[in-house]
Amino acid sequence: MRKPVTAPFVLEDEAATGCLAAGLADALPADTAGWIVLLQGELGAGKSTFARALVKRLGHRGPVPSPTYTLVEPYEVRGRVIYHIDLYRINDPDELQYLGWSDWSDGMILVEWPERAGTRLEHADVRVQLEYAGSGRKATLTGHSERGNELVRRAKPVSEDS
Repeated sequence: MRKPVTAPFVLEDEAATGCLAAGLADALPADTAGWIVLLQGELGAGKSTFARALVKRLGHRGPVPSPTYTLVEPYEVRGRVIYHIDLYRINDPDELQYLGWSDWSDGMILVEWPERAGTRLEHADVRVQLEYAGSGRKATLTGHSERGNELVRRAKPVSEDS
């Protein structure tokens, strides 16, 4: 792969986080099977907020709970399968086999706390790094594959009205 493409964004509030997630969702191709999106940041930085907005923008109607306790929340949306995974409670990457890790290739994987997966995520497409920045947040999108680089180039926050 060529040099990773990065794109920084200033997020003034939770709504801005949702607008960026919606923009990333809009930039995704119709077939997202096999895509891996990593969501990184401290507790409370907005990982679940980002995932919730992305899943809803892709067409899910209904609640999008944080998978902190269930570990995996699957969604079937407009012909897509999305797995929202939270690895915060994982102590050892070997535990992932008991979650069905090998069964998720049919969908897009959104992973919170990806650093707990060891080397299982080395083929990720995009990393979304969320950081505190005053009363808001800073987000940095980084492509980790050719298609991830293209996605980062295309992703732009949408307006709150769209």
